[in-house]
Amino acid sequence: MAEMQSKVALCLYSQHAAAMSQTSAPPVAADAPACMDLRIMATTDLHMHVLGYDYFADRASDRLGLSRAAALIAKARAQAANCLLFDNGDALQGSPMGDYLAESGGIGPRRPHPAIAAMNALRYDAATIGNHDFSFGLGFLRASLEGANFPVVSTNLHPRRPLPVCPHLLLERRFLDRQNQVRRLRIGVLGFLPPQTVDWEPALRPEIAVSDILDAARDGIAALRQRGADLVIALSHSGIGALEPAPMMENAATALAALPGIDLVVAGHTHRVFPSAGHPGGPGIDAARGTLAGKPAVMPGFWGSHLGLIDLRLEREGATWRIAGFACWAEPVGPGSDHPAVVAPALSAHRQTLRHFRRRIGKTDCPLSSYFALIGQDPGLRLVAMAQRWHVRRALRGTRWQDLPILSAAAPFRAGGRGGPQHYTDVPAGRLTLRNIADLYLFPNRLCAIRLTGAEAREWLERSASLFLRVRPGMPDQPLIDPEFPSYNFDVIDGLDWQIDLSRPPRYAPDGRLAHADSHRIAAMTHRGRPVTADQPFILVTNSYRLSDCGLFAGVACGRPVLLDSTARTREVLRRYVAQRRVLAPDSRIGWSFSPLPGTSVLFETSPAAADHLDRLDAQVEPAGLGPDGFLRLRLHL
Repeated sequence: MAEMQSKVALCLYSQHAAAMSQTSAPPVAADAPACMDLRIMATTDLHMHVLGYDYFADRASDRLGLSRAAALIAKARAQAANCLLFDNGDALQGSPMGDYLAESGGIGPRRPHPAIAAMNALRYDAATIGNHDFSFGLGFLRASLEGANFPVVSTNLHPRRPLPVCPHLLLERRFLDRQNQVRRLRIGVLGFLPPQTVDWEPALRPEIAVSDILDAARDGIAALRQRGADLVIALSHSGIGALEPAPMMENAATALAALPGIDLVVAGHTHRVFPSAGHPGGPGIDAARGTLAGKPAVMPGFWGSHLGLIDLRLEREGATWRIAGFACWAEPVGPGSDHPAVVAPALSAHRQTLRHFRRRIGKTDCPLSSYFALIGQDPGLRLVAMAQRWHVRRALRGTRWQDLPILSAAAPFRAGGRGGPQHYTDVPAGRLTLRNIADLYLFPNRLCAIRLTGAEAREWLERSASLFLRVRPGMPDQPLIDPEFPSYNFDVIDGLDWQIDLSRPPRYAPDGRLAHADSHRIAAMTHRGRPVTADQPFILVTNSYRLSDCGLFAGVACGRPVLLDSTARTREVLRRYVAQRRVLAPDSRIGWSFSPLPGTSVLFETSPAAADHLDRLDAQVEPAGLGPDGFLRLRLHL
């Protein structure tokens, strides 16, 4: 309890850089020109990519990792006299190392979590937590945060029992102004996570509550301003969404920036880069300048791909400071050595992770790649669907549901998009290891099963079909994929066959809103060769994330009778299935195709490595060169 109280006391955290300590710094100059520069640095959505290592490909990577971002942090600090460094959440889950540490246990004050130890070594000033930091339970999160030498702030989190976090934070710093005089600056820090966190992890409901981001922010702003904050920074583990506020917004960063009293925002959660030329604009969103509601903002990618930077020019105004100018950008990591301060605390866990995940559990007679998942062929996705159905069939044996046909929904987690041309699953034929299982299913979702009708299954697929842009019949080389639709929302339903009519507009928008109520893309839906009727009963195997009352599938998932809410994680079910079958050869076809459109072609982007697998495709495709982002373009004739 004493340790817990000491953590809570960090809400009053006050620290000076060594070069500016009270013992060595000159006295504050009261009459000096009051102009000061401040650099804000931020990471977000590290997802346990502490080192520059791609565990899924089992090789070093110069495109990700806190150890790569650390070089940018050191460089940015060397260039600026006054710096603050923050992390924006989702640091503890998302890689095989994260899974291994959660399974092996032993994390605590005497054995700090490697991600926390690395942040300690890099001298983070503060951090917030994201929804995936709760994925391994509250006990693991508590033990991990107890090792932090920096304060952790979470403004809209309300734990039933104490956690080493505080609702708002006031950092007091002494910085040098442009005349090299020491000035005191009070920086208020707020932290937010999606209110839907308890819906995605229902086991947390007895232990925590998560309130509306904007409501919590208003209270936090008032408290910090009352305590004399000169600036208020929002660490928002929330995406860049609508400017107009709405209750319990998941992606509230824009509406949050619009609140009076917020000075700048660090956004996250949606794994985008902001500012950037490819980020969509909208009301209150300036993706070129890097502002939300006119306030400086940054979202530095994911997996340590970027360091977010905001340079502020502050001017004294009365008794406080105001932002007189700013520049925002996200700096990508690049080739170079891993930073030793990050490597040292993570190296032992890294080696143990490699040994554990290289264990063989089975064999595949065919490659398992996601290069063509978005055009209807993905043997790895089919394998996941088969394992899910196997588990539920066994779990419902002997119940009144055992004779209902079982469908299995799954989505490709690594299929390019925002992750870039290397962000694909590619398991060669041969031995299957635990690493391959982790690659096939990234997230620690629980396996669930619901009862639905044929009409509801069709609507489920309509939401998935929003991935595709509308195509004009008879026109060549039209873009196929909507870049705003992440592949992890592209559910296919194994057990059904259907066609997608691209000549019709998508029924749903990428965020799940009904966009074209009269449009239906799903055609010729059959089960075992027979047309599916609207009232035909099915069991659908899905995951716990889909059962939340928010997100793309909420309209068809919520309120459905839940037949199984398993404690088993999907990845563990997949491991057991592979171990039992030993040798696998899943069909690459995953149940659907595009409706024919004669004289029409589309351009589909995939990894350049897909060129070696074109002979496995049923569809008529031909290479069409490399795109500007490094993806291989394939021309698909419809």
